[in-house]
Amino acid sequence: MNTKVLFTIATGLVLSTINVSAQATDCATTASIAYEHAKVKNYAAAEEPLWKVRKECPTYSVATYQFGQKLLEAKYKKAAATEKSTLANEKIKLWKERFQYFPAKTKVGDMHSDIGQLMYDNKIGTKDAQFAEFNKAYTEDKGNFKRPKKLYTYFSLFVDLQDQGKKELQEVFDLYDDITSKIESEESKLAQRIAELTEKEESGTALTSKEKKKLKNSGINLVAFSKVKAGINQKLGERADCNNLIPLYTGQFEAKKTDVNWLKGAAGRMSGKECTDDPLFFKLVEALHKAEPSAKSAYYLGILAQKDKKSSTARKYYDQAAQLEKNPSDKAKVYFKIAEMLKRQGSKSNARSYYRKALKQKPSMGICYLRIASMIAGSANACGADVFSKRAVYWLAENYARRAGKVDPSLKSTASKTAANYKAKAPSKTDIFNNPGVTSVKIACWIGETVRVPKL
Repeated sequence: MNTKVLFTIATGLVLSTINVSAQATDCATTASIAYEHAKVKNYAAAEEPLWKVRKECPTYSVATYQFGQKLLEAKYKKAAATEKSTLANEKIKLWKERFQYFPAKTKVGDMHSDIGQLMYDNKIGTKDAQFAEFNKAYTEDKGNFKRPKKLYTYFSLFVDLQDQGKKELQEVFDLYDDITSKIESEESKLAQRIAELTEKEESGTALTSKEKKKLKNSGINLVAFSKVKAGINQKLGERADCNNLIPLYTGQFEAKKTDVNWLKGAAGRMSGKECTDDPLFFKLVEALHKAEPSAKSAYYLGILAQKDKKSSTARKYYDQAAQLEKNPSDKAKVYFKIAEMLKRQGSKSNARSYYRKALKQKPSMGICYLRIASMIAGSANACGADVFSKRAVYWLAENYARRAGKVDPSLKSTASKTAANYKAKAPSKTDIFNNPGVTSVKIACWIGETVRVPKL
């Protein structure tokens, strides 16, 4: 190879390197300008350089797509109804580009559920296509598919497809169980956080600004999940009523009577919808206990024994169910059943113990707080030493009632009214003034708790 050829090749390589270097520098400069504007939400100034980076340097940084999503979201919120569909398609395109260039930094559950919601909200594609996006998110990355609205839309689409004959009713029930379980798990996490911060606040310890924000946000999210769960139940509607369940399961029984998972689901749904008076429920429970004696079968046998007014037998089965049950939410239901039995028997201290066990398993079970509040309020005269301490018992009852509304938004109205009723019976400002120096009251007998005197 002669010197001239070698010089030409070398020159080409140098120029190529210079061009690549220049492009990289240009990408960095343009991206820097775009990102700085986007950080302060000056999207008008950020748009041109941001889309230039997206087009010419798609692999430069995932930040291009993160800021791009925020930019499009801001435009989407302000857009007229006629423009939203176009922007929704642009957002979908951007999500797909992000996944193409940064798959490791893109959550499948977040991406596909977001695409599905955009399609649904803007009537893009068929219901089958919308459902496919949600289903991909849920089946491939359930952990990152947790926004309440998206969970509702996913289930709603599934039910619509079942109405069109494209899904089986049993499949609807299966998805309902799975989504409800996921929602209850999220609710429990939030309720636990709320309960801990509320107890800290009630003890007289001031919450930090970070804790106050956490408490507020947990409450907002808990309300959202509560509304979605109610919406899902409404969407399921009459499909899960006894009139539909009994003929459905009667027809399936002979073929499914040795299928443990089917028996659990069928018995659980009939129990949940209070179809336990029908002979089919006994057949389901009997078959389940025969196929696989378990927490579920013991629980249902307890229900049947309780219906026959065999309290000691029912308690034996419930205790067995509690020991065997692994699912926290279901374990809480068993403890609640036992607590209710003990409450009816007048064993208040033991009942409270089981209500607390239920709350430990499922912190969002606000009804337990209301039950404890009721027992405490009902013991005011018996557990107070004098007029002031007897009336102080109602402060404690009020605290428990308010907790119920905080951990379970569906009980908020009932809990608020109940708490207000207890507060009206508690010591007044004058009573507190006439008992100077009293900052807390220790309540005797089975209650055995101390309540702080509030600042009225």
